[in-house]
Amino acid sequence: MRLAGSCAVVLAAAVLALGGLKDARAAEAKGTLRVAFLRGEQLARVPRPGKTPTDAVRALIAGPTALERSRGFRTYFTPRMKLRRLGVTGSLATVDFNSAFASGSGERRAARVGQLVRTLTRLHGISRVQLLVEGARPLGLVKGISLGSPITLRLLRMPNIPVPVPPQLRLPAPDPATKRLQMRLIKLGYLIPGDADGRFGPETSDAILAFQKWERLSRTGVVNGPTRTRLASAVRPTPISRTVSGKRAEILLARQVALLIRNNRVVRAISVSTGKPSTPTPPGSYRVYAKIHRWWSTPFREWLPWALPFVGGIAFHEFQVVPTYPASHGCVRQLPTVAQWTYHFAYVGMPVRVIAAA
Repeated sequence: MRLAGSCAVVLAAAVLALGGLKDARAAEAKGTLRVAFLRGEQLARVPRPGKTPTDAVRALIAGPTALERSRGFRTYFTPRMKLRRLGVTGSLATVDFNSAFASGSGERRAARVGQLVRTLTRLHGISRVQLLVEGARPLGLVKGISLGSPITLRLLRMPNIPVPVPPQLRLPAPDPATKRLQMRLIKLGYLIPGDADGRFGPETSDAILAFQKWERLSRTGVVNGPTRTRLASAVRPTPISRTVSGKRAEILLARQVALLIRNNRVVRAISVSTGKPSTPTPPGSYRVYAKIHRWWSTPFREWLPWALPFVGGIAFHEFQVVPTYPASHGCVRQLPTVAQWTYHFAYVGMPVRVIAAA
């Protein structure tokens, strides 16, 4: 049975690949091709006029339109990047850029390579790309990828690092005052029943941070004077919009808080970090379109556990570093202390509304 299942997966992949190749050839015949920009943590292909690989690379350098940018599409190519030469031999494309291609951080270079390979793959039967910079193979350009020989899209899609494991922390002994604080946070919707163990750890600190964000206090994650005063009189957060019954989520960009809602009542308010100014999370109404226990970012080559994508490559997901301010590529970062809970709360098709100011 295991062998049969493996064969079925291989056959399905072959059928999809053949279908994708047919689609690419049909688009070429119509004078349309697709180039890869980024939307959140993933590559997204958009149509452009043209037929040749050179047309495709020039469209990459030109970048997304203003409308596409407003919808969260981004590029890591810049106008300073010049195509020196592009040749295709069989399934191999050799692409030579000027030195500007090798500029910027490792993250930007990795994204750029991903965009290039995803754009050229299947165009004119191309399956491999040999990248050159000023005529030479750019060894060491991207960490974990050897550019000394041609690379494929499959290589970029294969994780080359282990799934991050949250650090094991030694929590302080149970404390009655901490337990009272946790009970109050449970009542207000920042912790959930069962979290009142009396130990002050990351989960309690994150709940306090969410409370401070919602109440527009200083974002410290500790119970200072203003926080203690507000805790005494605060009420449970309420949804920004009213709608029909069921589960949904609201992401409040200004407050950096996500509200998880059931039947118009906030079940839990969590602290998040959304897209930074250069890669913002686009406001709008969306729906969770998948639940992926272990997601992988192709351009940035990092694990995104407990992912709930809701538009393109933009998703709720776990991340080890969640600042108090917008810092992601467009996704909604959550600490490991809450990411699994959000994952199990959500369902495929769940409404998600991203709100700019509230």
